[in-house]
Parts: sequence; structure tokens; C-alpha cells
Amino acid sequence: MSLSTALFHMIWVFVLFALSLHADDANRSLPVSAPIQEQNQTKSVETLQPPKKNQNLQETRARVKELNAKLDQVNDYLNKDVMYAKYNNHQTYLQVEKELLKTIHLLQKAKMRRVHEEIAKLELEKRALQNQVSLLEDFKEPPFISLTKPSDLPKAPEVTSPFQLFSAFAYIKQLKLAKEEYKKELDRLHTLIGKLEEKETLLLALHNIFGNNSYENIIKQIKLEKESIESAYNIASATNQLYNKKVDDSIRNMTDLIKEQIKKLINMGVIILLIFLLSFLFKFFAKKTITDNQRYYMAHKIINFTNLFLVSLVLLFYFLENATYLVTVLGFASAGIAIAMKDLFMSMLGWFVIVFGGSFHVGDRIKVYKGGKSYVGDIVDISFLRMTILEDITLTTYVENRRSGRVVFIPNNYVFTELLANYTHGKIKTVWDGIDITITFDSNHKKAAHIVKEIVKKYSKGYTDISRKQLNLLRNQYSLKNINVDPRIYTFIEKYGVVISCWYMTNSYAALTLRSNISALIVDEFNKEEDIKIAYDTHVVNIKRDYPLRELRQEEGADEESLS
Repeated sequence: MSLSTALFHMIWVFVLFALSLHADDANRSLPVSAPIQEQNQTKSVETLQPPKKNQNLQETRARVKELNAKLDQVNDYLNKDVMYAKYNNHQTYLQVEKELLKTIHLLQKAKMRRVHEEIAKLELEKRALQNQVSLLEDFKEPPFISLTKPSDLPKAPEVTSPFQLFSAFAYIKQLKLAKEEYKKELDRLHTLIGKLEEKETLLLALHNIFGNNSYENIIKQIKLEKESIESAYNIASATNQLYNKKVDDSIRNMTDLIKEQIKKLINMGVIILLIFLLSFLFKFFAKKTITDNQRYYMAHKIINFTNLFLVSLVLLFYFLENATYLVTVLGFASAGIAIAMKDLFMSMLGWFVIVFGGSFHVGDRIKVYKGGKSYVGDIVDISFLRMTILEDITLTTYVENRRSGRVVFIPNNYVFTELLANYTHGKIKTVWDGIDITITFDSNHKKAAHIVKEIVKKYSKGYTDISRKQLNLLRNQYSLKNINVDPRIYTFIEKYGVVISCWYMTNSYAALTLRSNISALIVDEFNKEEDIKIAYDTHVVNIKRDYPLRELRQEEGADEESLS
């Protein structure tokens, strides 16, 4: 043998020894956790044949380096794969449990033989193994049980009204997420099998290069792991088909329920839209045909209320699962509700009386008595629960309240419990008003009554004619026996003089203005007459003086003096 040939063999032996040590270190690590990889991403490794005598040493060294690099990548993936870590931990648990059972069996035999040293040693070993079992208790179940026996599907929600559509969509989303998660887990398991096959191929290639038995045990172990995981994968694949079918059926059923409710929702929307359209048409015709603003306002209110009531009724029967059940419950609870909310229900009933009875309208001037006080104003709004009036300056304001301009809210139930006077009911827009003027007893009362009558007739003539026409129009509705609306003058004897009381028709909204004008004219005319004197409250005071000298009283000729 030549020197070069011997040197070549020595170098070759040294390289093979170093590579075998490196390969053993690469296979000692245990897997812990793993990221998700795509399916079928394994790489086939070319099976290398042992080097021939004339094969280039550099080529063989490059091939071995390439195989070890690929093996490092596979081991790195397996060390990070969660499923593989669970599988190894479960296998470790089974092995520790098996050793524990074996130790317990040996301990029983040692106790029977009463070998104290062996008993103590086995007791320590037993406690150590029990501690290991308790630490690995979480890995007692098979690692792929969730794939071979997936959890039951969540309970499907009831979809009987459009309100439950959100829960139905959420349920479908939950099923799809569960289906996708199951598919991802199955793909990860398939990728793990591919990595184990790749590792087995790489180890076989290295085994063929070195030609020794150092890789046989590792290859055998990898093959057992791969077969065990493949068995679980086959079961999981069959289970996945059934699981997907079950999920698809649930999604299909829920989709049908959703379509049914959407159809119901569309029908409800069409009905509500039709109600609003009819409401708009009624308002349009009311605006074209009703010229009176007050009547148009009331018609507008009635249309809005009817619209709201019909929409509420539609929503009630579409969104409630069992409307008859609600009606029954409300029927039983109506007595208690009526007692607890008596005023509220009375106000609602009062609204129907006001609106459909026609006793009050927006714009009417009314007088309300409550708690000994009176409030006079014009109705500016009639809502479902109350009327709103705006106070004006009237005789009531002048005599009683001494303030005005307030907004007064009157509950509708007052039409049943309190007195409400309407100054402008129906066609009537005028009211009777009167002025009382007192003159002295020695005044010419006939002349005074004539003057008052002429003034009142002159300034109230227009309102008198209007009132006569308005009362004639009301004869078809009410039994009116006396419609004399001419001014009336009365003469009364009172304590401090003769009272001339005049009554006349005036505008319901401006009674105070005409009263003020007539009062001023009467005072002016009475002051022009010498035989007419306006009387007012007077008092006569008698003063009695006593003097010490009787003679002085006689000289005075009187002992009393009157002062007036």
C-alpha cells in the first residue's frame, strides 16, 4: 500500500467519526411546541448510496453536510410543533405510569420477602414516579382526542322573530370558525406526518452513507411515531367529513330560518311604508280641503296618532313571538295597572273625549278652575296626555291673578273632574260682558240708563250682529230658545246708590279692550250731566264735644256738630 493511499484512509475514518458524533447530537433533543405549517410542504430527500472507493471525498462531505442541514430544519420544526410536543408528553406519561405500576409490583414482592433495603429504595422510586405522574396529569388524555372526537355543536338559537336575526348570524359565524379551526388542526397534523416522513428519509440516507447501525433505533422510533399519528389522522379525516356535514346542515337550517325572518321583515317594512304613504296622502288631502287652521291642526294630530298606533300594532305582531300571550298578560294586569296609573289612563281617555267629542279645539279660549283659582288662555296644543294653554290679559287676570303670559298645562282628565269653560265653542266667537256703574240716589237714573244704552249699542253693534248669526247656526246642534243678543240695561237699587248694569256682546279674545273703551265713554258722558253724579262709598262721621261751662254750650246754641 502506498503512502498516499494510507493517508487517504486515515482522513476518511476521521471525517466519518466526526460526522457520526454530530448526527447523534442532532437527534437527542425533545420537541416542545410548533407553529402552523401548510399541507404537503415536505421535501423528498434523495437516498444516497455508500461512497465507493474512487468517489470524491469532497462530494461525499457536501452530501453529508446537506443532509444534516435538512435534518436540523426538521428537528427545529418538530421541537416547536405543539401537536408533536403533546404526543411526546403523552408518551412520556404512559411510560412513567408503566414504570410506576412496575415499581408498585416490585414493592409488593419486596414486602413479601421483607427485604428492608429494597423496600426503602422502591418506596423512594415510587414517590418520585408518582410526582412525575402528577406533573404530567394534563397529558393523560390522548393528544389527538379533540380531532378524533370533536365537541358537540353549540345549541342553535331560536329564530322566531326579526329581533333574533343577530343571534342567528352570530351562530353561523361560530360554526364556520369551528369548522375552519378543525381543518387547520387536521392540516397541522398532516404536516407533522410529512415532517416525520422527511426525518425518517434523512436518517435512512445518513444510515446508508455511514453503513453502521447507530441510526436504526432512531429510525424505528420515528416509524412507530409516524404510524401512530397516521392512525389518528385517518380517524380524524373520517370524523372531519362527518363533522363538516353536520356543520353544513346546521348552517343550512339556520340560513333557511334567516331567510324566513328577512322575508317577514321585508313584509313588515312594506306595510309600514304603506301606512306612512297613506298618512302622507291623508295629510295632503286635509291640507287641500280643510281651510280652517284649527280643524287642520286637529286633523293633523289625529292622522299622526293613527299612524303611530298602526305602526306600533304592526311591530307588536311581527316582533313578538306570541302576541296573544302578551294580550292575556296585559288583560290580567290591567286592573292593577289601571289603579296604579289611574290619572294616566284617564288622561288618555280624556284625549279621546276632547278630540272626538269636539268640545275643545286648538285656538279656543278656555277658563279652567282649579284649587279656587281661575286660569284663562288660548289652547296652543292638545297632546295625548294634556292640553297646553297660553294665558292672555283678561278680566280674570285683572281681578284675580294680576299676572299673565304663563304657559299652563292641563291634564286631559280634567274634562271629567274639573270645570272647563270654553269662550269660543263651535261657531261662537263672542261672549256676554257687563259693566256696573253706581250713581247717587238723587241722580236722574232714567237719563243715565239711556246714555249707557246708547253708548253700548253703538260700540257693540258689530259683535251683536255676529253673535246673532253664530247662534242661528248652532240651532241645528243645540236647543236654543232665546237668542236675543241685543244689549241689555238693568237698574238696581243698592246700598250706596242706584246701579246701572249694562250687558253687551263682545269679542271673546278682546273683551277687556271693549270694556275699557265703553267704561271711559260712560264716565265722560256722566260728567257732562249736572243731574247725574257717580256714587262711591261715603261715610258720615258724628263728633260730640263736651264743654265744662253749661253757659258756653248754650251760647253755642247746640251741643252736637255734624261733619260729612
